[in-house]
Amino acid sequence: MSVETFQYDNRIVKNFAFATILWGIVGMLVGVWIAFEMVFPSLNLGFGMTTFSRLRPLHTNAVIFAFVGNAIFMGVYYSLQRLLKSRMFSDLLSTIHFWGWQLIIVSAAITLPLGITSGKEYAELEWPIDIAITLIWVVFGINMIGTILRRRERHMYVAVWFYIATFFTIAILHIVNSIELPVSLLKSYPVYAGVQDALVQWWYGHNAVAFFLTTPYLGMMYYFLPKAADRPIFSYRLSIVHFWALIFIYIWAGPHHLLYTALPDWAQSLGTVFSIMLIAPSWGGMLNGLLTLRGAWDRVREDPILKFMVVAITAYGMVTFEGPMMSIKSVNALSHYTDWTIGHVHIGALGWNGLLTFGILYWLIPRLFNTKLYSVKLANVHFWISTLGIIFYAIPLYWAGITQGLMWKQFTADGFLQYPNFLETVIQIIPMYAIRAVGGTLYFTGMFFMLFNLVKTIKSGKLIADEKDEAPALTGPPAGLKSGETKHRWIEQRPVQFFLGVVIVVAIGGLIEIVPIALIKSNVPTIASVKPYTPLELEGRDIYVSEGCYVCHSQMIRPFRSETVRYGEYSKSGEFVYDHPFQWGSKRTGPDLHREGGKYPDAWHFNHMFDPELTSPSSIMPAYPWLFDKEIDLELIPAKIRAMQTLGVPYESGYDDLAVSELEAQAKAIVENLKSQNITDAQWNTEIIALIAYLQRLGIDIKVTE
Repeated sequence: MSVETFQYDNRIVKNFAFATILWGIVGMLVGVWIAFEMVFPSLNLGFGMTTFSRLRPLHTNAVIFAFVGNAIFMGVYYSLQRLLKSRMFSDLLSTIHFWGWQLIIVSAAITLPLGITSGKEYAELEWPIDIAITLIWVVFGINMIGTILRRRERHMYVAVWFYIATFFTIAILHIVNSIELPVSLLKSYPVYAGVQDALVQWWYGHNAVAFFLTTPYLGMMYYFLPKAADRPIFSYRLSIVHFWALIFIYIWAGPHHLLYTALPDWAQSLGTVFSIMLIAPSWGGMLNGLLTLRGAWDRVREDPILKFMVVAITAYGMVTFEGPMMSIKSVNALSHYTDWTIGHVHIGALGWNGLLTFGILYWLIPRLFNTKLYSVKLANVHFWISTLGIIFYAIPLYWAGITQGLMWKQFTADGFLQYPNFLETVIQIIPMYAIRAVGGTLYFTGMFFMLFNLVKTIKSGKLIADEKDEAPALTGPPAGLKSGETKHRWIEQRPVQFFLGVVIVVAIGGLIEIVPIALIKSNVPTIASVKPYTPLELEGRDIYVSEGCYVCHSQMIRPFRSETVRYGEYSKSGEFVYDHPFQWGSKRTGPDLHREGGKYPDAWHFNHMFDPELTSPSSIMPAYPWLFDKEIDLELIPAKIRAMQTLGVPYESGYDDLAVSELEAQAKAIVENLKSQNITDAQWNTEIIALIAYLQRLGIDIKVTE
């Protein structure tokens, strides 16, 4: 048997490692800033690019796709080469992948603060960037699949399975959710509307968590934890059950984000059932990781790398138990739209993703640079600061979330809402927001300990750019099963069949949820009084989306007495048929707005947007003074009407030619109304007038007779 000598490409691993550290600091910095904005609203600075509503999508995208994304590629490029005994398929594709991904991140960092957004959580980037993501993801896939096909190791280890599932599933999710109709270079509308758009978005949103924040990290856990502990994984058979059960069940769970909404009940129930089932495979993976360390707990006490990994896996176990519990309707009725959800998500992001990334970096960097870690003590300090940061971050948010949920629902003995003013519930939890900000600052500070430690480590060594190794050439077809081997071993040696198996298993759940979307549109009850938005209202809606108002406000009144008394009639699916994108929201820092229309005079909205404290003393909402000077782009109005017509909105033929004149007439009517309310300086062609028109339209298409 001939033995081949080859070299691993460590440059690409180093590049992604450095990018992970850089974007981790940037993403956490933005997170700390917006956490303090919730306590000190003046930090919004009265400047469009620095408001909470614009920076929050930047923070989530920076942490998910920049920090975690680069960490995934760092871990995959290092472990894949060694597991398959092969250099990456193409150095050129590796380079294109690295720089392409960084350009995508930079484009997100530029466009999101400018208010250029599609308005869909975790998928805010506009259509040119979506196309770039698709192309770079294909480059990554070709490079990974090419490496697998020309491997020197016949057997594909469990980590490789998770990498394969990540590539194929994210490709499906991104393409389906990002189908949009361009209006201009930086503006598009999703092809789905209302209920359809909500289902597709949270099918994507939940599974972006599943297959971007979870499956690749599980693959990395299966590789780096045994390496760091110098012990084999606890159970090979458990890893098989863990993998296939997880990727089959996870894809079904998206609708649990839409419980008690206008989504059909069958879809909600489907999400609940499969979310609860997720506990089994998720905890199977957690136990497989933790039990790998059986008999090695003395090492864990001494080794900061293992400490990071153990707490990360524990955090994974916590969130994968809590998530299914929050999918139970009775629990969700209390938790949804509150800060409980934010605390839950950050246990995953800071604990599972963050701490595992730090542990891998501390293990990996010394090996790339052929040296020892500069300071084990500093790594221990980083561990304890990060862990305390997570505790100070999460516990106040759980407290705040339960407080919010209970206050929203509390009635007096006489049957009236005890806290009818929503702002009362916000003021009550400001101290908890302050403690959360301190926790985030601790976690952020820990990253500088890591940065110093790793920079000193790098300076003490030299990069092994091309690391030599040797292995026998892979020749001939796979051998038959040996005595004692599982039948699963057959597919582990056949990558093409494995690819097909993964796609089929993932597609089953996806198709059962997504195919009925075409039927949902025809099954949404038609409400004759629901009409398309006027051109001015449509423009106002686009401004609402651009400013990120959905980050803090929902537009979905659930069928609870507490909500119908507070807001008005519960939301109907037929009311959203012209909403591209849907704006149901996922967090209420401010009140629900679905029945906002007609609740206050135009002057109230005018003053509220200029300075929220004029109408709502002690409000933590940022001011939006630029809306009063920035003019509407009238040239784009006809194109928006034509796009809506293409999407099925029943504007009459030729309406695009009349749209600007109708917009002007409605805008001038609002200005005249404002004059009658002692506001004389409003200009009809400014964005504030369009936003007022939209807000006054919300929820008035249906009238409920008591």
